[in-house]
Amino acid sequence: MHGKSILRTAYISHADCYSHDTGPGHPENARRLSAIEDRLVSTQLLDFLRQFEAPEVTQAQLLRVHSADHLARIQAQIPPQGYAYLDPDTVVSPGSLQAARRAAGAVVLAVDLLMQGELVNAFCNVRPPGHHAESARAMGFCLYNNIAIGAAHALQAHGLERIAILDFDVHQGNGTAALLRDDPTTFTFSIHGKNNFPYRKEKSDL
Repeated sequence: MHGKSILRTAYISHADCYSHDTGPGHPENARRLSAIEDRLVSTQLLDFLRQFEAPEVTQAQLLRVHSADHLARIQAQIPPQGYAYLDPDTVVSPGSLQAARRAAGAVVLAVDLLMQGELVNAFCNVRPPGHHAESARAMGFCLYNNIAIGAAHALQAHGLERIAILDFDVHQGNGTAALLRDDPTTFTFSIHGKNNFPYRKEKSDL
């Protein structure tokens, strides 16, 4: 689907991301998506963005950063109905796996679109989020590490020699930092609040 495409910006989302039900009162919920889209519609900005539906991430793309055991474990823990808790913060429901595949796939598509050169930036309005998940552990609302998946795709599928990741959030993107810390082709810079989740000190890239 395409808007008027006056701005060289991609807007990537998918209805499946609404099906990730985290239960009443959970701070990471579908209203995050609708609030952003409603604002874009009300300001008519959405009409000027190049709009795309997020594809599903592939198993091969996931395995660039996550262990096979982690992927199997996530799939096995998705409940047929109701909710399941991967940790005290991270809730999954029947639609969560499909939503997570779309969320990670959106970032992969964003990389592909930018590398084609027609667009200069991309915004992925997706959930569940993805900067806390580690190689073999879901955490902090995140099932997959969407950021690291996109970075690995840029490096391995497009042959980039070096990339930089700027992560700005109230919480540190600990999963991204851990996954890419020993990769000399990446530079990860995080701007986050002090003494917040995940309550751990990470070795600085600086």
